[in-house]
Amino acid sequence: MIHNIAERESGIPDAGAARSRGLPGRTRRIAPPVRSALDVEALSVTRPAQDSWASTLFRELGSQDWLIFGYFTLMFLAVLFGLGPRRGESLLLVGTELGILSLGLAVSRGGVLARGTFSGTLVYRLTVFGTVVSSYFLLRLILPAVSSRAVDGHLFAFDMSVLRVEPSLAWDKFVTPVTTEWFAFFYFGYFFVLAVHVLPFLLFVKRSDIAARFALGIFMVFCLGHLGYMVVPGFGPYRYLAIEFHHELTGGFFWGLVKETVEVGGAQKDIFPSLHTAVPTFFAFFSFRFHQSFRPFRYTWPLVGFVAVQIIFATMFLRWHYLVDIFAGLALAALSVWASDRVVTWETARRARLGLSPSWPGLNWPAHWSSFVSKR
Repeated sequence: MIHNIAERESGIPDAGAARSRGLPGRTRRIAPPVRSALDVEALSVTRPAQDSWASTLFRELGSQDWLIFGYFTLMFLAVLFGLGPRRGESLLLVGTELGILSLGLAVSRGGVLARGTFSGTLVYRLTVFGTVVSSYFLLRLILPAVSSRAVDGHLFAFDMSVLRVEPSLAWDKFVTPVTTEWFAFFYFGYFFVLAVHVLPFLLFVKRSDIAARFALGIFMVFCLGHLGYMVVPGFGPYRYLAIEFHHELTGGFFWGLVKETVEVGGAQKDIFPSLHTAVPTFFAFFSFRFHQSFRPFRYTWPLVGFVAVQIIFATMFLRWHYLVDIFAGLALAALSVWASDRVVTWETARRARLGLSPSWPGLNWPAHWSSFVSKR
């Protein structure tokens, strides 16, 4: 009776009553609950849309990636609006470097090669290191294409009016085959100092906190230094003050190496700032900065400091640089150590908060090569 009353009042056959009478029943459909704006927002948070490849690449780029990309972009623009010869050829070379850099970052940072893997990290490191190093050898063609001017007169005038001395002239009376060979040995030793610092950090050092600071710092030295060559081009005292010297530079084996290296591979107008000053000084500052926390630097920093001083004196004694070039190199080295420390500290915290990969990813060598890799 209760079922019949409910059926009469509602006009809809009750499902239970219908089943008891053997009649086909109608199931009641329950409307989904109305969701508020807050519910919709909560669902969007818990179910994020898949990031695009471009978005992932953009977020994963590190500080040194932006620095190097900006470096090549400025170099390209400098050549594009330059007034010197062979601009078309220079644009092609710089554009090729920019393309290689972009491709390498897309493959490694963009996730084409899985981030954190040996292959992805190796491609990344070789890309950023290789493009910056190879760009130096393009400067011999690029610098004249950017501008045909040379500001040696202004640099020399600054030394004499502000600093009151030009070392290459003041030391001319000390030029002998022995002193020339001594300083040529250290000047050429720059390349050895560069190799024994850069290659271990590029391939073997495990301390990511120190490696990231080293990488960003040394890239700052080279990128800002190369751009400085375009802003302040010059040949150096050996050419501008040639008639002022009374003693010819003559030496032995190492002086011959230095002359040949500069004549064949030098960029010619690459004096301001002095990278022969900035690079070893950066190594000396950096190794002293971390000599208590990074074991190799405990023993190497005094030697690196001594060698850096000899190289700096060599740049002036051998008449490659003005004194103002040296001060600019010292300032660049100090700036790079200071800035890289602070930028990496900030960036490490930011990337950890956002769940991003390290700005300078660790290189984990395959197990069968591990016996040849330092376990620092």
